[in-house]
Amino acid sequence: MNEKSKFQTLVKNGFMFKLYLLKRLPLAFIAGIAVTNLTNEQSITTVNYKWLTQNPFQSMYFACLAMAAEMSTGLLLLNGIYKSQPTISMLIVKNEAAYFKKAIGKIKFTCNDGLRVLETIKKAKESSESFVIDLTATGIDEVGDVVATFVFTWSLKAKAKKV
Repeated sequence: MNEKSKFQTLVKNGFMFKLYLLKRLPLAFIAGIAVTNLTNEQSITTVNYKWLTQNPFQSMYFACLAMAAEMSTGLLLLNGIYKSQPTISMLIVKNEAAYFKKAIGKIKFTCNDGLRVLETIKKAKESSESFVIDLTATGIDEVGDVVATFVFTWSLKAKAKKV
């Protein structure tokens, strides 16, 4: 089993992933963000409209949408750098969002940029330079309507080897 599939197995283990969220991303844990698919090409996360995720306008608070969208992009990066040598640091340097419809019910965020992620990680490993990549997450409601799109600009850089 390669390292990428090991990471995917860890993420797909619901109990282990919830423990990870509780330890590293407690707000995502509280909001109930879940991963429904993770491959080298695609990541899908979901978040439900409920009392904890609501805003005063009877829809989902934008920050909850942003957390689920960010996770769908970040998981592709984490999948690509899991146990990587050299290690790769990642950081969001920009975020853009567009909202089209009230977010009610279960919202599914899909990012299909996995192959571009793997190409960018390969470049970062071969260089001491930073690389940026724009990853798009599209949020769809239960009837199939686009609720929001997010574009996260991530910076990737291989960490210098310690001498």
